[in-house]
Amino acid sequence: MKTSDIQIAFFDTKSYDKAFFDAVNHQSQFGFDLVYYTSRLNERSIRMIEGAHAVCVFVNDELDTSLLARLAKMQIPLVALRCAGFNNVDITAAAHHGITVVRVPEYSPWAIAEYTLGLLLTMNRHIHRAFNRVRENNFSLDGLLGFDLHGKTVGIIGTGKIGRCFARILQGFGVQILAYDPFPNNTAAQELKMNYVPLDRLLAESDIISLHCPLTPLNKYMIRAETLGKMKDGVVILNTSRGKLIDTEDLIEALKSRKVSHAGLDVYEEETDYFYEDRSNHGIEDDNLARLMTFPNVIVSSHQAFFTREALRNIAETTLENILAAMPYMDEDMRQLAAAAVNKLQAMTDSEFSEREFILTDEE
Repeated sequence: MKTSDIQIAFFDTKSYDKAFFDAVNHQSQFGFDLVYYTSRLNERSIRMIEGAHAVCVFVNDELDTSLLARLAKMQIPLVALRCAGFNNVDITAAAHHGITVVRVPEYSPWAIAEYTLGLLLTMNRHIHRAFNRVRENNFSLDGLLGFDLHGKTVGIIGTGKIGRCFARILQGFGVQILAYDPFPNNTAAQELKMNYVPLDRLLAESDIISLHCPLTPLNKYMIRAETLGKMKDGVVILNTSRGKLIDTEDLIEALKSRKVSHAGLDVYEEETDYFYEDRSNHGIEDDNLARLMTFPNVIVSSHQAFFTREALRNIAETTLENILAAMPYMDEDMRQLAAAAVNKLQAMTDSEFSEREFILTDEE
C-alpha cells in the first residue's frame, strides 16, 4: 500500500485547515488522500467515512463510547486529534475498541501566550472601546481609564509550556509573578523569577490571574464562587485554556458585584454550538454567554488564541507525522518515505513553505 492509498477523513473542517493540510501534504510529499467534511463527526456524519483509514477531528467533535464503537465496527484504527486537548474523546472506550488516539501536544505556545497578553492589554486600556469610539468621531477619554501593569502581581495557574511562555513575555513589564502547578518546575521558576505558592495564596495576592492548565476532573470549575471569594476585589481574570475551568454563572455574579473588574475569555464552557461558526444572523440562545457579552469590561473571543500561521503549520505537520507513526498499514518502504517527508518538513524554512496556493476564495 502507498501513502496515496491511505484516506484520511477530516471533520469540522474550515478553509484554513484545508489550506495548511494540503500544503504540508503536498510540499512534504506525504501524499495522503485527504478528504474534508465541514460537518462535525457524529452519529449521522459517520456514514461518510466509508473507505477511510483514519479520521482527523477537532475540539468540538465528541467521540463518546457509542461513536467509537461504530468506528471500530467500520475498522477505523486511528483517530488523529488536530489539537492538544483530548477531553472530547473517551480514551478508555477507544482503548477498549483497539483504536489508537494521537494528538498535537503543542503547536505554538507563543501564539497562546501572546494572545493572552493581548487580551490583558486590550481590556485594561480599553483599546477595543476606543477603536469603536473614534470611528464615530467620539474622542472622549471618559470610561477608558486603565492601570499600570508595572508593579502588579500576576498569578499564573499552570506552568507548562504556555504558562512559561506567558511568564517570559511578562518579564519586560516589571510585574511580580506567582505560580501554581501540581508539578512545579524549579528551573523555570529561577530563570523566570516565578515564585511557586499554594493556590490559596495566589488567589489572595494576585491582581491578575491567568489560567494555563488542561481540563481534568480535578480542576473543573476551579474558578467558582468559593475561589472567587478568596481573590482581591477588582481582580482581572484571563482564560485561554478550557472553558470549564470557570463556572460562568459564578463569574457573572462576581462581575456584577465588581469583585472581578475585567475578564478576558477566549474559551467558554458551552462554546460548542457557537465558536468557529458564523451566527451573525441568529440570536444567542445561551443565556450565560449572552449575559457575558453585555459587560463592557469583558472580552469574549472565539477560541482563537492558537490561530497563527506558525501554529497552523505545526498542527498540520505534527498531525500527519502522528498518522504516519501510528498507522498500522505502514510497510518498511512507506516508513522510509515517511521519514524522508518528515526530514523535508524540518528542513523547510518559513519562506519556502507556502499555504497560499491552496487557499480557496469564497467564489471557489
